[in-house]
Amino acid sequence: MNYSDYPAEIIERAMTPRGEIQLQRRGNDYEIISNGTFLMATYNGESERLLVRSALQYVSQPHHVLIGGLGVGFSLQEALLDPRAEQVTVVEIEQKIIAWNEMELADVSDRALEHPKTRIIHTDLIEWIEATDEQFDLICLDIDNGPDWKVFEQNHSLYHENSFCKLHKLLQPGGCITFWSATASPEFAERMKQYFGNVEVLTVEQSRGEPDYIFLSRKLEV
Repeated sequence: MNYSDYPAEIIERAMTPRGEIQLQRRGNDYEIISNGTFLMATYNGESERLLVRSALQYVSQPHHVLIGGLGVGFSLQEALLDPRAEQVTVVEIEQKIIAWNEMELADVSDRALEHPKTRIIHTDLIEWIEATDEQFDLICLDIDNGPDWKVFEQNHSLYHENSFCKLHKLLQPGGCITFWSATASPEFAERMKQYFGNVEVLTVEQSRGEPDYIFLSRKLEV
């Protein structure tokens, strides 16, 4: 379907500390726009689901899952579908995105935010991983548009060594970490290898433009 054939209907526009964020509807689907740049939409969630599903298959006991970035709720919903998951923690910086998932976008993820296993934390993921001592069996990160195409330059550090070291400590032995990206980024894959070992790159073809990419790595058992 060519979604550009439908006019965009603005549902809400708001200012945040990071600039303007907008929820709009196009046909039966929703889009989120940040400072005039497309961020996410509801019409194709395969790569957001694969971000979690690809990691789940490698972990025998994924009891505690961390998701960085709520988006439209697809990744959260995918984690909750696995009966082995006991708690799914989602860290989201934008209060408006949380509010939209509670209201306009609630049915997109089958009201995943209301699930008793869901724990939502409204804060900056980069600051949060520096402060927490929690450990997770899965860490699935969908922040900005990936390592190469960032709407917010302050997210740069998440994709470099200063965050890799902390993320490695938060990941349980035998756990799995995944990153979502809008670009292929072979340089990022090489950086990941230095901290997480072997990196698997998965692709999800899109109807237009470059595929979406998932970078996956497993932490060795002790």
